[in-house]
Amino acid sequence: VQLQASGGGLVQAGGSLRLSCAASGRTFSNYAMGWFRQAPGKEREFVAAISWSGGSTYYADSVKGRFTISRDNAKNTVYLQMNSLKPEDTAVYYCAATTSRYGSSYRFTTAYDFWGQGTLVTVSS
Repeated sequence: VQLQASGGGLVQAGGSLRLSCAASGRTFSNYAMGWFRQAPGKEREFVAAISWSGGSTYYADSVKGRFTISRDNAKNTVYLQMNSLKPEDTAVYYCAATTSRYGSSYRFTTAYDFWGQGTLVTVSS
């Protein structure tokens, strides 16, 4: 499956952005989807994930209550709504797809089979 992330940009602290990740090439609903981010000089870290049906969601503690992941299987798209953004949220955000059915695996980059190209989010203070 091919993944195309979009929606990044520059926003002030406290602002909001919505990232989108459009999938093509295979049956989107077969995949659980995740969002990861990577700040300069740091490792890629888990942000959020959603099961293939959308019935289960998972969040990193650092974004819980501020970010919301959702998906529209009819549009082959997963979203990441980011509210109350902080400067420490600045990073390149990546979407990824996995065939794993184990929610406990979704926090790990190794669980994912396909990755998008990333979209830059910059939060100014």
